Amino acid sequence: MQELTVPLGPGLGPDLDDLADGTGLRPEEIAREAVRGYVDAEAARVRAVGERLAQAHAELLRRLGE
Repeated sequence: MQELTVPLGPGLGPDLDDLADGTGLRPEEIAREAVRGYVDAEAARVRAVGERLAQAHAELLRRLGE
């Protein structure tokens, strides 16, 4: 498993601790799920942009492939 250290800044650390306390999860679990959600959303966004570009330029891409 890859580990990453992220400075949270003065306000976010205590907020994360409060959320963890309120949910019964560890701060690391909340942070991991938050990063997973962000990565999944960004990957979907990038994929959608790539698909739109490929459709918009399909003819050019076809000609370049000849």
